[in-house]
Amino acid sequence: MPRPPVVPLVRAVHVTRAPAVARALTLLQRRLTWATVAVYAAAALLPQAGLIMRQLSLGAVSVPGGTRTPLTLPSLLLAWLLFTAALRVPARDLPRLLRRPLPLLVGTLANTLIPLALLPCMAVALGPLPDADGCSGLLTGLALVGAMPVAGGATIWGSRAGGNQSLIVGIVLTSTLLSPCTIPLTLSAASTVTRGHYAQDLSRLATVNGGPFAVISVIVPCAVGLLVQQVLPAGVLARHLPWLGLIGLVDALLLTYSNAAGALGGFLLDPRPALLVASVVVAAVLCAASFAIGWCLARAVRADRADTVAITLTCGMNNSSAGAVLAATNLSSSPHVLLPVLAYSLLQKCGAGLADSMLSRRGATSET
Repeated sequence: MPRPPVVPLVRAVHVTRAPAVARALTLLQRRLTWATVAVYAAAALLPQAGLIMRQLSLGAVSVPGGTRTPLTLPSLLLAWLLFTAALRVPARDLPRLLRRPLPLLVGTLANTLIPLALLPCMAVALGPLPDADGCSGLLTGLALVGAMPVAGGATIWGSRAGGNQSLIVGIVLTSTLLSPCTIPLTLSAASTVTRGHYAQDLSRLATVNGGPFAVISVIVPCAVGLLVQQVLPAGVLARHLPWLGLIGLVDALLLTYSNAAGALGGFLLDPRPALLVASVVVAAVLCAASFAIGWCLARAVRADRADTVAITLTCGMNNSSAGAVLAATNLSSSPHVLLPVLAYSLLQKCGAGLADSMLSRRGATSET
């Protein structure tokens, strides 16, 4: 009697698809560069919505001393962006930095002192140019970027390059906590190397608006995010992080559109290519010099490779979104000040990618 044919057993494979929110977040992260380019194009071609966002006032907050800080839609977008970024900060790793505080001190001080050293040099270099205000508008934009704390995006680039993640987070948080002092300090120093109403605007920002802006729009959202991270159970937070991250990326694109609309909105109607080229050049010089000085400082203190990556990236990456919001809120009559801010925002990401590649290559060579 013939034996029945043997039917091979096929194990059922269940393919678990990621939730729709997680897939959307991953797709937007992969296409973030192109999305940013599209947002800049929309700001140049269709700036009306961005201009309305910039002018939408939601009241004001009184701070000690009688100063009232305006609350605008861009400032709230910035606050939400920083809040969602703080939710993902690995704060539990920070206490180990106290065992070796030198890299933390070097990175934090460098982020503040590098703009203070470079702005006067750039003022001297730009002085001979045929510009009525001595290129003070460009210097004002650079000062607004240099005065801001380290960008939270440094943690992403640092992890890609193998940097000390705890050190990067520590420098980001330390520079943020010190921002009510460092922002007025940098803006006040910049007012001495600029001319005309730019010097007056920077002096006013340093004495009146800079500190309260740092507390309300930078420190408070970060502190609330860290507090929520510690209070919520880890499982609950992990379950909600994908959609919070997606909203955060959309928020960042809306903020970029709003800021870019102010600078690029009338650019096609009244093109000034020389100003655009000058903005890109001075932003590139400041960005490249910041990365290079950070690397030299790390080598000077004989930091290991992971700490070198951390110090280099945190020196070159500043929270340009905060600088753009401060300019849009207080310098609306000088929209071209935003051009070097926007240029720096793009160039620092390119610089971070280049530094990532170079430091990774050096690390591989050293290991070999």
